Amino acid sequence: MLKKEQNDLLVQCGPGTPMGQMFRRYWLPALLADELPENECPPVRVKILSERLIAWRDTQGRLALTDEFCAHRGVSLWFGRNEENGLRCPYHGWKYDHTGQCIEVPSEPVESGFCQQIKLASYPLVERGGVLWAYLGPPEAQPPLPEWEFAMMPPDRRFMSKRIQESNWLQAMEGGIDSSHVSFLHRGDLSQDPLFKGAKGNQYNLQDARPVFEVVESPGGLHIGARRNAEADHYYWRITQWVMPSFTMIPPRGDHPVHGHFWVPIDDENCWAWSFDYKVTRPLAPSELEAMRAGKGIHVDYEPGSFRPLANKDNDYLMDRAAQKRGDTFSGIKGIGMQDASLQESMGPIVDRTKENLVSTDNGIIMARHRLLRAVKALVEKGATPPGVDTAHQRCRSASIVLPADQHFKDAARDALAIQPDAEHVTV
Repeated sequence: MLKKEQNDLLVQCGPGTPMGQMFRRYWLPALLADELPENECPPVRVKILSERLIAWRDTQGRLALTDEFCAHRGVSLWFGRNEENGLRCPYHGWKYDHTGQCIEVPSEPVESGFCQQIKLASYPLVERGGVLWAYLGPPEAQPPLPEWEFAMMPPDRRFMSKRIQESNWLQAMEGGIDSSHVSFLHRGDLSQDPLFKGAKGNQYNLQDARPVFEVVESPGGLHIGARRNAEADHYYWRITQWVMPSFTMIPPRGDHPVHGHFWVPIDDENCWAWSFDYKVTRPLAPSELEAMRAGKGIHVDYEPGSFRPLANKDNDYLMDRAAQKRGDTFSGIKGIGMQDASLQESMGPIVDRTKENLVSTDNGIIMARHRLLRAVKALVEKGATPPGVDTAHQRCRSASIVLPADQHFKDAARDALAIQPDAEHVTV
């Protein structure tokens, strides 16, 4: 368990907080690229790290991420007119360029120079891998662009979705690095979901519900190994990548696409759950893309015109008690993504970790918390760059592998956890 002050430190990510300062040292996924599909398209609201922003493309296609509110009297610029290389407030006509600089105040004489004194907060926004990435930290500490493997794939080999999760980022991320719940919560989906079924590794998940966790620090975070019994004198290892602060890559299953998440704070009680799938050596099949868009695998169905899941706390996640009783789904909730989200949201917006009773299968979560606490302390006290900022830490892979009982994954699977050009993930 954590002390209250430790829990508060990890979950509070707004401006000026230590964890907020650390999140701002990373490039964070902010929007899907197709949310700003063309020049002079309508602006889009973005809330991230408790900061309300507006994103837009100007006449020349330059990306902008600025304060949502006009500097005049606080009108939301979501209502603004995207016109002639600027966003104009519809209230009194103040106009801003893509850097947040005010370039026109119609009521004031041009020679007064008044508008040159007005500038909205503005942050870099760049496109890579079908995602618009934002950097909200100090300009002098801006790192190179992200180099996650999925983001470097051609468009036909990757898929990304996002959804709103109504819980703090940390309990969502901790669910992403907890492999032990798969044998219970997702057991029905291992044989039914088109993006999971048919893998040999599924059998090991279902046959052994008592995994042994071995966790090893990596340069960027942790390698979290969940060991289950396989054939005689062999173990089945599922090795999850956790890269700070909130990237997780789930071990692959058979020839299915590899997937994972980013968990990005909206505010202290809500987060964005970004979910990616990709293949290295082939395009995603039409059937795979259809399944992802339909909310299969780690993705979810959305309410029309919204990134809020169709199944949500207001409708009890469309819980089907009869299906739960029959064993169609262990929880009575359809879909792997919503099974995770429903239980994580059930803990409340921010879980009280002082009341926990942790066990050996929580070793990955325990070590992740310790790693975060150390990194925050080093940043605040010494200005140390946090792990995961270095693009070398991002060039990593998860793996599923069967090894002889006398071989530990940290040595025997070393190559499988690094990118091997033009080779698929090691998988069972």
